[in-house]
Amino acid sequence: MTAVQLYPLRLTAPAKPLVFGGHAIARNLGKTGIPDWGIGETWECSDVDGMGGEVTNGPLAGTSLRELVQQHPEELMGRGWSGEYFPVLAKFIDATGTLPVHLHADDETAQRLEGQANGKTEAWHILAAAPGATALCGIRDGVSAEQLRTALEAQKFDAVMRRLPVRAGETIYVPGGTLHSFGPDTLVYEIEQTSDIQQHAMRWHMEDGSPVDDEEFTGNLDMLLQEIKFDPKPDFGPGVSVRVDDGVEQTFLCTGPYFALERWRAGTAAPIRRRFETAQILSNVGAPVTVTAGAWSEELGRADSLLLPACLGTVEVTGPADVLFGYLPNLDRDVRHPLTEAGYGPAVIVTLGEGLETAAT
Repeated sequence: MTAVQLYPLRLTAPAKPLVFGGHAIARNLGKTGIPDWGIGETWECSDVDGMGGEVTNGPLAGTSLRELVQQHPEELMGRGWSGEYFPVLAKFIDATGTLPVHLHADDETAQRLEGQANGKTEAWHILAAAPGATALCGIRDGVSAEQLRTALEAQKFDAVMRRLPVRAGETIYVPGGTLHSFGPDTLVYEIEQTSDIQQHAMRWHMEDGSPVDDEEFTGNLDMLLQEIKFDPKPDFGPGVSVRVDDGVEQTFLCTGPYFALERWRAGTAAPIRRRFETAQILSNVGAPVTVTAGAWSEELGRADSLLLPACLGTVEVTGPADVLFGYLPNLDRDVRHPLTEAGYGPAVIVTLGEGLETAAT
């Protein structure tokens, strides 16, 4: 490939018409360019096989994210990084209906049972939820594998799973192996490891609602019960906020070894000015904003996303703004240090996810 200087990248964001989806991503968030039928997900930044993003703007238009990772690893991801694919996946999810009860294997299980390089830990940031909305996440204390299988066979999920209240603005970090579901009437930004492995506990297919026959259902449960983890019992939380500038607030929503997610809000007194050393997925969850990185400056519309290569180093977002930044963190540099400097102690910081209790000091 001819040498090219990287710049803010607009990627294709394929829309998936899933049975639980609706019209909230377009009508509530304001995303344009997606079909006018029930959409369950838009994949804002993806390097999953078969669903990988391609650049749509500038000299690199038509280049796949996989090609960028392999040809410009350090410019895209940061100094010293190497890898086969972009490690973070980001989506908008419209749970107008209820998602299937399912799980994603953790790394060790994915490698052992699925022949995959990694599993899928994820987090959900709630953008909107109807009053009384809930999610299922994790297994109740004292439930045995036999009791779990009996309940799943009968589709009696509340008998064995934890049901949690869901509120807009909160986030939950969901380790691989955790059985879960959310919806109805819930709009989510999901960040996760790059993977599409999953095991379902439903008697219907999420693509079209068609029935799952008994043989397939039994096989699904067999695999699910080999991959499930009983210990994780995650909870929703508000995140941890820092005042950055006049009218600018940075909220750490969740973080761990696989990804971090922050929400930044700004009024008109000062723009968002963010420095970074690793690639950033910038998703706009508010009104249109102007994004500037070096000589590049363009409007980012509602519910649109940009991939900011690490080599850019800085970005400015003109307020009023309400945006999300997702990235692969250095836990000490990107999370522990700024929160410690802001006066937060370890007991608060570790509530954001996992790995923070052992990060370097």
